Amino acid sequence: MLENGGQLTQKDLIRETSLPSRTVRYALNRLKEEQFLIERHYFIDARQSLYGLIQPSKEVVTV
Repeated sequence: MLENGGQLTQKDLIRETSLPSRTVRYALNRLKEEQFLIERHYFIDARQSLYGLIQPSKEVVTV
């Protein structure tokens, strides 16, 4: 969902995936531990955070 949907809140992820909230929290924590996820403040509702995937840096290879 984050790959296609951009930045989403935890509530958005739960609604879009129909997964239990505990499962979504666990997945977000695992992605954050593995440094695949960025968490940002959600200024519309300060009680929530926005989650998005960290874009891999493009390496330039010269031959």
